[in-house]
Amino acid sequence: MAVVILLAWFGVGMRLFQLQIVQAADLKEMGLEQRAKVKVLAAERGTIYDRDGRELAITVQGKTIGADTKHLQQPTQVAELLAVTLGLDQAQVLATLRSGRRWVTVARQIDAETAAQVERLELPGIYSYPEAMRVYPEGSLAAQVLGFVDPDGNGLEGLEYRYDKQLSGTPGEVRFEQGLDGNVIPQGQYDVRPAIPGSDLVTTIDRDIEFIAERECKATLERTEAERCTAVVLDPSTGEVLAIAVVPGFDPNDRSASTPDRWVNWAVLGTYEPGSTEKLITIAAALEERAVNAATTFEVPDVIEVVDGACEGRFSTAGDQINGCYHDAERHPTEILSVKDIVTRSSNVGTILIGQRLGDSNLARYIDAFGLGRKTGADVPGESTGRLNLDPTCPSCFASAAIGYAVSVTPLQMAAAYGAVANDGIWVQPHLVRELVDGSGVHRPIAPEERRVVSVDTARVMRSLLRNVVESSEGTGGKARIPGYTAAGKTGTARKFVEGEGYTDDYVVSFVGMAPASNPRIVVAVVVDSPKVGSSGGRVAAPAFSKIAEDTLHRLGVPPDAS
Repeated sequence: MAVVILLAWFGVGMRLFQLQIVQAADLKEMGLEQRAKVKVLAAERGTIYDRDGRELAITVQGKTIGADTKHLQQPTQVAELLAVTLGLDQAQVLATLRSGRRWVTVARQIDAETAAQVERLELPGIYSYPEAMRVYPEGSLAAQVLGFVDPDGNGLEGLEYRYDKQLSGTPGEVRFEQGLDGNVIPQGQYDVRPAIPGSDLVTTIDRDIEFIAERECKATLERTEAERCTAVVLDPSTGEVLAIAVVPGFDPNDRSASTPDRWVNWAVLGTYEPGSTEKLITIAAALEERAVNAATTFEVPDVIEVVDGACEGRFSTAGDQINGCYHDAERHPTEILSVKDIVTRSSNVGTILIGQRLGDSNLARYIDAFGLGRKTGADVPGESTGRLNLDPTCPSCFASAAIGYAVSVTPLQMAAAYGAVANDGIWVQPHLVRELVDGSGVHRPIAPEERRVVSVDTARVMRSLLRNVVESSEGTGGKARIPGYTAAGKTGTARKFVEGEGYTDDYVVSFVGMAPASNPRIVVAVVVDSPKVGSSGGRVAAPAFSKIAEDTLHRLGVPPDAS
């Protein structure tokens, strides 16, 4: 018996030795792991500003409403009160409360005033807690540019998505020891790694110019009953985009009333056949290659056939513009027209003749140089390259491309192309962000790419030709005239092409121009999709250009240069 007791005590002693000496470190670490807790410290998302420091997207403290269903009383009545106060569907609220889960979320990220209304109801089981929320102070202004975030603060569209990593910052954490009672152990481990706030974005957008562009696009839709209006305002010397208007738009503070197609930045994702606005490239290339000068004349009929039998003795339709039969907008006898006349009157036939003298390979080279068929590199997600149909074996493709058919572009590409002519021949990469400012106040400016496309002389001759389009009584752009300022630009009218359907009865019309023509400070591109009243760029898009340009020049303090 004594031996048994002795052995038992020996076993206890060995166990204590093992626990206190051999395994002490391991047990201590295990105990610390059980007590150790980590709390993530959210990083504050950076603010998005316009070019003058006015807030376009900010993070504020909101509140989230939740429920402890174990303590709910009369769920039906509670659901009714919450639905009325929060503007929610009563049936959905009730379904949430009766989901079978103890802890449920009723509404996330509501404003403080609405949360206070809920709190004043003093409903058992209903509680609120603070949660950061993204707010867009200007509502729908520049919504497609800014984009939006999800409830967890992750960028989903626009600049919020493109610069999500920079805006989000780096989360921090607190490591501490927690006792069985749930409280922090005062003498325990306590380490803090602060969160690093996200960088702020200073955009190139001017809030006032953005408002002007959106206002005129809305007026254009009301006047023409069109499906969509897109406008781009660009500083040609810097590439800074002062405004992108896409109407109809949406309010990123409440997307429930909109459809996803309204979230799209059609200025960079939407493509269309530009029609006559692309003639700028054809004419500028011919001038640069010295194939023509402004006074060079051509014998211009009203119809030209580049594929044998394509016209079949008739005045072709718009669909024939890619099949080898091309015509001017109006019937006319064969005339002797100068390059200046061809541009002023927007002669398709005359432009094709110029393109033939230029040569297919040269035309293709300048189309690429002006930035068509490739992304501009603007800092927006999902930018489209457009599409070029320049197959050397295609007998009509280059004639079509010379006048803006068989080629698709984005409004931003066309604005940048005209920007090269406005900027004395230098193409500057369009961009929407001026600089990033990190949490330490360090400024990181954005440096755009640039390249020479044509000479200074060619650019100035081209501006003179485009000015005549606006100022001449024979020009197609008379409605683009700006009170007190000279303007230069080109109209565009093209049948709308739909994949799988071909050419429809609808039009996409446009006007792209610059002002003042003597020393351009801005380029404005206006593209109107499927107007029901009016079907030409001169009648539909040019008036919007005029008003946007006039008010923008006033906003920028540009002195008038015309009486």
